[in-house]
Amino acid sequence: MHRVHLTYTLQGRDDAQRDLHHPLLAMLAAVHDSGSISGAARRLGLSYRHVWGELKRWEGELGHTLVSWAKGQAAVLSPFGEKLLWAERRAQARLAPQVEALRSELERAFAIAFDDSAGVISVAASHDDALPLLRQRAQADRQLHLDIQFSGSVDALAALNEGRCLLAGFHALTDAAPRSPTARAYRALLKPGRHKLVSFARRTQGLIVAAGNPLGITHLADLQRPGLRFAQRAHGTGTRVVLEELLSASRIDPAGIAALSHAEPSHRSAAEAVASGQADVTFGIEAAARARGLDFVPLAQEQYFLVVLQPTLEHPHVRALLELLRGPAWQHELNALPGYAAERSGELLSLRRVLPWWSYRKPKP
Repeated sequence: MHRVHLTYTLQGRDDAQRDLHHPLLAMLAAVHDSGSISGAARRLGLSYRHVWGELKRWEGELGHTLVSWAKGQAAVLSPFGEKLLWAERRAQARLAPQVEALRSELERAFAIAFDDSAGVISVAASHDDALPLLRQRAQADRQLHLDIQFSGSVDALAALNEGRCLLAGFHALTDAAPRSPTARAYRALLKPGRHKLVSFARRTQGLIVAAGNPLGITHLADLQRPGLRFAQRAHGTGTRVVLEELLSASRIDPAGIAALSHAEPSHRSAAEAVASGQADVTFGIEAAARARGLDFVPLAQEQYFLVVLQPTLEHPHVRALLELLRGPAWQHELNALPGYAAERSGELLSLRRVLPWWSYRKPKP
């Protein structure tokens, strides 16, 4: 089977060519319409030799005759050539709306690049329902575009430390002990003086269960029931760390929980597993449960943080974002999201004070 690769051009003026274009199919269409190689060459603004040579080259590439012609007779497409042209035109017609949407999205993206008044902040962040709302408000109010790549909290902080983003988002239980799963996950990734902690939101995490909670799941210990199907999150995600923290505090062995074989990539996908009946329960944020009409058992209050490196704090786009976070319009929008509270949103926090499990000393083995 032949592979299809898509490319696009970037031009400073409008072009008459508005749909997907392939030079071979353009040649076949020109031969079909004009009835000759020379006519096709004139229509395309190419030489006879070039068109003839390209058709022969493509015949060798595809292993089929494309055009049949004899001296004194009109050139006609072969049955394969006709079928190839038909297939391309059919695909073009079916994909036209999607192609136009993709073109428009690319044009909007490049318009930002050429707009001196627009700013872009690259963000690596743990999955969160409020960040897409922040992206919309930042674009509307500040012409500030957040390029968000969702990942686990650990991966987000690693991306920041490796220079792959300007801003990272992670969440944690702030009252965790020095030797807790939270401390083990994040201590090495955060350094006072180098990293600046920004308050974003307080979130409620808990158990997401079917509407009406038919199985009567109310405590973490219920996850150990025989036959209960638990939709877990992947290692390295902040929610997995929070759950491990709560299980450790309750002296519950994770090995006693019958988790599904695959890990869900986000709060929404975990909630969907419960809504679709694939799982009986999962652990996640309240907003994901409410969005799917599921019941929610609150278990913990956590803090979602944004992190920047110290030199980046003076970046004009970062300063503009912090001003937005501190504004009443954003905080009102955030407070309206189920399970969220705009707790000191946009304020700089002391890393060692807010995260008491952090210390300069390495923990003893």
